[in-house]
Amino acid sequence: MRTLSIDLETYSELDIRKAGLYKYAENCEILLFAYAFDNEPVKIIDMGMLGKSGNASISLFSAEAEQMGRESIPEEVLNALQDKDIRKMAYNAAFERTVLSRYLGRELNPAQWYCTMVQGYTLGMPGGLDMVGKVIGLSEDKQKLAIGKRLIQYFCKPCKPTRANGQRTRNLPTDDPQKWQLFKEYCIRDVESERAIRDRLKDFEPGPRERELWCLDQKINDAGVLLDMSVVNNALAFDERLRAEWLDEAHRISGLSNPNSNQQILDWVNARMGTNLASLDKEVRANLLNRKDLPDEVRKVVILKNRLAKTSIRKYEAMRNARCRDGRVHGMLQFYGANRTGRWAGRLVQLHNLPQNHLEDLDGDRNMVKQGMYEVMSIMYSNPADVLSQLIRTAFVAENGKRFIVADFSAIEARVIAWLADEKWRMETFAKGGDIYCASASQMFHVPVVKHGENGHLRAKGKIAELACGYGGGVSALRAFGADKMGMTEEEMANTIAHWRKASPNICQMWRDVEKCARRAIRTKIPVSYKKGMQFHYQKGILFIRLASQRSIAYVRPRLLREEGRDQEAVTYEGITEKGGWGRVYTWGGKLVENIVQATARDCLAEAMLRLDHAGYKIVMHVHDEVILEMPYGTGSLEEACEIMGQSISWAPGLLLRADGYETEYYKKD
Repeated sequence: MRTLSIDLETYSELDIRKAGLYKYAENCEILLFAYAFDNEPVKIIDMGMLGKSGNASISLFSAEAEQMGRESIPEEVLNALQDKDIRKMAYNAAFERTVLSRYLGRELNPAQWYCTMVQGYTLGMPGGLDMVGKVIGLSEDKQKLAIGKRLIQYFCKPCKPTRANGQRTRNLPTDDPQKWQLFKEYCIRDVESERAIRDRLKDFEPGPRERELWCLDQKINDAGVLLDMSVVNNALAFDERLRAEWLDEAHRISGLSNPNSNQQILDWVNARMGTNLASLDKEVRANLLNRKDLPDEVRKVVILKNRLAKTSIRKYEAMRNARCRDGRVHGMLQFYGANRTGRWAGRLVQLHNLPQNHLEDLDGDRNMVKQGMYEVMSIMYSNPADVLSQLIRTAFVAENGKRFIVADFSAIEARVIAWLADEKWRMETFAKGGDIYCASASQMFHVPVVKHGENGHLRAKGKIAELACGYGGGVSALRAFGADKMGMTEEEMANTIAHWRKASPNICQMWRDVEKCARRAIRTKIPVSYKKGMQFHYQKGILFIRLASQRSIAYVRPRLLREEGRDQEAVTYEGITEKGGWGRVYTWGGKLVENIVQATARDCLAEAMLRLDHAGYKIVMHVHDEVILEMPYGTGSLEEACEIMGQSISWAPGLLLRADGYETEYYKKD
């Protein structure tokens, strides 16, 4: 099969980070089109000569465009873009495919496209083309790289009008022909880099199942989700009014000229309290509000500061910024974005951290915002901003005549870890349809625990232990899940951990076993088999953990390093550090088990989505372990969708899956 490698450079007045790929594609102009068949020299099509002042109605591949100085796309390339027997390759192929689909006026089939960036993700590598090149050892010319970034800034984005540039708002090729020539060389270099990366990674191409799943991912992002703009616009208008009122109140109480200034408020609080606080971050504010000796005026200002600092409302802005001409938001999911496990990452609206809704009258409160009833909401609620935050999900709506079917895996990670570790009592709990939090508390404290019944108060401890302890977490993990806020003392937390571990010996053993397997595979370079068909093996500088699904998760350049104060060598690999850069990361058995469990749960979701798609269900979103389907009334059913998700999986015999859900015309947390 022949391969066509492609790289585009484009211009738009929109910021792609805010507008998203699909809206950007609706509003961008292709400047350069670099391409190469197989290993032939890279060619470049100069499509930027017309500029903004040119005739936008001229076809990109017409003779008229060529006569005006704009090169046209060769017939061979146009045919190749439609030819199912020619692979189209690009780094972040979703960009090239979507932009070219909009420009050519016809959807290009994702099944014919291959993404080198995604291939890098499957190997635990970072997302940037230059970063991947650095990780795999391609020669790097930092000067050229810096020049390339400056050229993108110069030609691909609007510029500020100045006297020196003749008050223009955009730089055209004719404004600096020398820079334009450099830009063309830079575009050619990107195709060469993509090809070189692809050649280095050729032994690690994703399997056919992952290919099918990537195509489904593109289909989901292409579909997008409809927005109720009455909710979005009124929520933003409400927020603007609220912020003005809060600032006025903070000014009245404090007398500060700008109560939105972090430094001014910090100085004011320190002066009133006689303290020397270094900041007023979220944790400091929470500690202040817990103080009984806090003066009323300081308490009020800190509460107002909390409200002004609330950022969830910005999701409405993200919705409005990314809304496309069809009224929908597209491209909210990044395939393999969590490259350690293969889970999806959120983009734009960030679906994975949407606030939950716990409003008693969700319909009524949503209707208040939809109809712009600001005064009514201000009377009913002391903090209307919290209501707006809880209504974010409801801005996503189904088309007229359709509804959302929302189906969610029940306790998927708890089920997966019980199955992987062969923790029998947990498996029996799921088989009987029991509550895992009650069952966990019962095992821990050796008494019957019934939700809202006998010893029901212990369920909360069972739940928090399940959330915090499954991957070897200690007291700090319990704190992170709010154990201290529940009133648990340090001693109680330590006892909870001890009880949980005693009740789940097979899971604790799995932490130790997995770390031993990883250490042995790194040291000996010989494959190490583990239960459920898993295997640890080292290949070409990468530690792979083959999962039960036969997909592998990867750790780049693993090494065993001795840590100070530890008898045993620690497992390390190269990855994204806590500071966001690329460097050496330490891991251990509990963390490796967490990766394995979450990756396996991801593969369960992937299997369910493929089955739902094959059954004719239109997936428009998925959030964590939840799938949102947009279906006409009378087509499909919640019962069938949940049944499909709960079906057994061939590679996971004995894994008990269950899904629950609801139907709704707007998205919510049921």
